[in-house]
Amino acid sequence: MKSIISIIAAACSAAAFAAGELDDAQLIGTTDKERAIDYEAGETMTFTLALKRANPFPAGTYFIKWTRTGDDGLKDEGKVELSAEKPLVVKTSIAKPGFVRLLAVVVDAAGKPYRKQLHVDPNTPEGKRALNRWERADKRVFFDGGAAVHPETLQSVPEPADFDEFWARRRARLAKVPLKADVLELKGRKSGFRTCAVSIMCAGPRPSTGYLSIPEGKGRLPIRVFFHGYGHTYPNKGHVVAPVYNNDAICFNFSPHGYELEREPEYYDEFFRSICSGGRTFGFDDKQNEDPENSYFSGYTYRIMRALEWLKTLPEWDGRNLCVSGGSMGGLQSTWAAGLDKDVTEARPSIPWCCDIGGRDTLKRIIDPWYIHEKPALRYYDPVNLAKRVSRNCKFTIVRAGLGDYCCPPSGVAILFNNLKCDKTVNWVQGSTHGHVPPEGLGNQRFTLHEDALR
Repeated sequence: MKSIISIIAAACSAAAFAAGELDDAQLIGTTDKERAIDYEAGETMTFTLALKRANPFPAGTYFIKWTRTGDDGLKDEGKVELSAEKPLVVKTSIAKPGFVRLLAVVVDAAGKPYRKQLHVDPNTPEGKRALNRWERADKRVFFDGGAAVHPETLQSVPEPADFDEFWARRRARLAKVPLKADVLELKGRKSGFRTCAVSIMCAGPRPSTGYLSIPEGKGRLPIRVFFHGYGHTYPNKGHVVAPVYNNDAICFNFSPHGYELEREPEYYDEFFRSICSGGRTFGFDDKQNEDPENSYFSGYTYRIMRALEWLKTLPEWDGRNLCVSGGSMGGLQSTWAAGLDKDVTEARPSIPWCCDIGGRDTLKRIIDPWYIHEKPALRYYDPVNLAKRVSRNCKFTIVRAGLGDYCCPPSGVAILFNNLKCDKTVNWVQGSTHGHVPPEGLGNQRFTLHEDALR
């Protein structure tokens, strides 16, 4: 009897973790051109959407609902039956330079999007890790991508006439604050490294803070600065701000908001309540953003400039190599850093946020609803304008740019790339949204543009 019960339990467990019809499926889209940004105005763009990794399902069960939008303001949509054998082909065009977006979602007969289910045992270490990844994943079977006509010609609205004078005034204001830091050495964090919590005096409402790690006995080393995406980035919780270790580099994990480090959770709860204003989360207050000195970005940029200034005084720095990196809002900060400090030798932003923030409403390009509204004051902080100030000696790599990412629209990333006057690379990923990257090996498009500083 015991063996029979065990067999039944094992069978039930296997059934519980068996994948549904579309739980492993991917909708992969490609264009008829290898590089989806090589179209001419008015030329037909042909998208082919193929279903991959699907289990068998009855005919008439699922459908693809698709919508075409674009920087031309036009919209088209349709709905067709999903087939594992016959790809969906959608043809469109755009009559001027800009991007077209194609969003296609698998739905049931009632029009409800299919939601994938996770089939793992959460009691195993592998299952727990998979569950953590799953909680952040897009559960739909979908394609979100696009194509473009001459993105190399795109530009934003003109920058403010006093752009450089504005930043000169801010540098002068920062210079009046003594370059002093409280450095708290954290014992027992990682063998072979000196680990510190750092707070540097700064202009603006708060100091510049972050975690520093220096390999011991390695002599003079390059500096790597890490910037974080948007969020309530608690130390050691969630979107982590904690020490980063590299055997071959000095690492500084920048705390984006200048809060105190090594504090109790209640402090951070209250802190993040305190920086929200105008009924919105930080940075989104329209009234606040009418004044460039009052915008949340004001203190942010002071803290970045001061952190870089202090890091360059470290005797362990090799005096040559200074790299900045980050994704989303971290990509914005990386661009700010490279544009504001000529000593940055490498910048590696990914899906950089707020590009073309100064012109997104005026120019009527498509964007997701979650965005900071255009204000003339924000043009001083627009990364497409600071990109023009990046040193020619900097190697600038946009690690990922999603053709379906409308949190960080491809038009803005293209303008950022256009305005750089240094060695520059952008890696475009078809079907990639802000948080989703299609698995490799399924025929999805990826292509890289590179231009050197001597063009």
